Amino acid sequence: MEKKLIPTIIQDYKTNDVYMLGFSTTESLKKTKKTGLVHFWSRSRKKLWRKGEESGNSLQIKEIFFDCDNDSLLFKVKLIGKYTCHKNRTSCFFNKYDDIK
Repeated sequence: MEKKLIPTIIQDYKTNDVYMLGFSTTESLKKTKKTGLVHFWSRSRKKLWRKGEESGNSLQIKEIFFDCDNDSLLFKVKLIGKYTCHKNRTSCFFNKYDDIK
Protein backbone atom coordinates (compact mmCIF):
# COMPACT_ATOMS: atom_id res chain seq x y z
CA MET A 1 0.00 0.00 0.00
CA GLU A 2 1.33 3.46 -0.98
CA LYS A 3 1.80 5.86 1.93
CA LYS A 4 0.15 9.26 1.61
CA LEU A 5 3.00 11.76 1.60
CA ILE A 6 2.36 15.23 2.98
CA PRO A 7 4.76 17.94 1.73
CA THR A 8 6.32 19.52 4.83
CA ILE A 9 8.15 22.84 4.83
CA ILE A 10 10.75 23.25 7.59
CA GLN A 11 11.22 26.81 8.85
CA ASP A 12 13.23 28.32 11.71
CA TYR A 13 10.88 29.35 14.51
CA LYS A 14 12.76 32.59 15.28
CA THR A 15 14.17 33.83 11.96
CA ASN A 16 11.57 32.32 9.58
CA ASP A 17 14.43 31.07 7.38
CA VAL A 18 13.27 28.14 5.24
CA TYR A 19 15.52 25.14 5.77
CA MET A 20 14.11 22.35 3.66
CA LEU A 21 11.15 20.41 2.30
CA GLY A 22 10.47 16.92 3.58
CA PHE A 23 7.60 14.46 3.38
CA SER A 24 5.49 13.50 6.36
CA THR A 25 3.02 10.68 6.84
CA THR A 26 0.44 10.17 9.56
CA GLU A 27 2.95 7.89 11.30
CA SER A 28 5.85 10.37 11.09
CA LEU A 29 3.64 13.22 12.30
CA LYS A 30 2.60 11.19 15.36
CA LYS A 31 6.25 10.33 16.07
CA THR A 32 7.25 13.99 15.69
CA LYS A 33 4.60 15.10 18.17
CA LYS A 34 5.47 12.31 20.62
CA THR A 35 9.26 12.83 20.62
CA GLY A 36 9.50 16.56 19.91
CA LEU A 37 11.98 15.81 17.11
CA VAL A 38 11.14 15.93 13.41
CA HIS A 39 10.53 12.59 11.70
CA PHE A 40 9.92 12.12 7.97
CA TRP A 41 9.15 9.40 5.50
CA SER A 42 12.25 8.70 3.41
CA ARG A 43 11.23 8.13 -0.21
CA SER A 44 14.63 6.64 -1.09
CA ARG A 45 14.91 4.32 1.93
CA LYS A 46 11.16 3.65 2.08
CA LYS A 47 11.06 4.00 5.84
CA LEU A 48 10.43 6.39 8.70
CA TRP A 49 13.49 8.31 9.88
CA ARG A 50 14.38 11.01 12.37
CA LYS A 51 16.07 14.03 10.84
CA GLY A 52 19.63 14.00 12.14
CA GLU A 53 19.84 10.34 13.11
CA GLU A 54 22.98 10.00 10.97
CA SER A 55 24.31 13.58 10.84
CA GLY A 56 23.56 14.59 14.41
CA ASN A 57 21.81 17.75 13.14
CA SER A 58 18.30 17.37 14.53
CA LEU A 59 15.21 19.54 14.32
CA GLN A 60 13.27 20.24 17.51
CA ILE A 61 9.60 20.92 16.79
CA LYS A 62 8.16 24.19 18.10
CA GLU A 63 4.87 24.52 16.17
CA ILE A 64 3.00 22.62 13.48
CA PHE A 65 0.62 24.22 10.98
CA PHE A 66 -1.53 22.83 8.18
CA ASP A 67 -2.10 25.02 5.15
CA CYS A 68 -5.60 26.31 4.26
CA ASP A 69 -6.39 23.17 2.21
CA ASN A 70 -5.05 20.77 4.88
CA ASP A 71 -2.76 19.10 2.34
CA SER A 72 0.66 20.40 3.35
CA LEU A 73 2.44 21.17 6.60
CA LEU A 74 4.71 23.84 8.01
CA PHE A 75 6.99 22.86 10.87
CA LYS A 76 8.49 25.71 12.88
CA VAL A 77 11.67 24.26 14.36
CA LYS A 78 14.83 24.89 16.30
CA LEU A 79 17.94 23.52 14.60
CA ILE A 80 19.97 21.38 17.00
CA GLY A 81 23.39 21.29 15.39
CA LYS A 82 24.90 23.22 12.52
CA TYR A 83 23.29 22.08 9.27
CA THR A 84 19.92 21.03 7.92
CA CYS A 85 21.13 20.15 4.43
CA HIS A 86 23.19 17.03 3.69
CA LYS A 87 25.54 19.32 1.71
CA ASN A 88 26.67 20.97 4.97
CA ARG A 89 24.52 24.08 4.60
CA THR A 90 21.95 25.55 6.93
CA SER A 91 19.30 25.58 4.18
CA CYS A 92 18.74 23.23 1.27
CA PHE A 93 17.65 26.25 -0.79
CA PHE A 94 20.93 27.75 -1.98
CA ASN A 95 20.77 27.24 -5.78
CA LYS A 96 19.28 30.30 -7.47
CA TYR A 97 17.29 29.55 -10.59
CA ASP A 98 19.49 31.92 -12.62
CA ASP A 99 22.57 29.97 -11.51
CA ILE A 100 21.32 26.68 -12.98
CA LYS A 101 22.65 25.92 -16.43
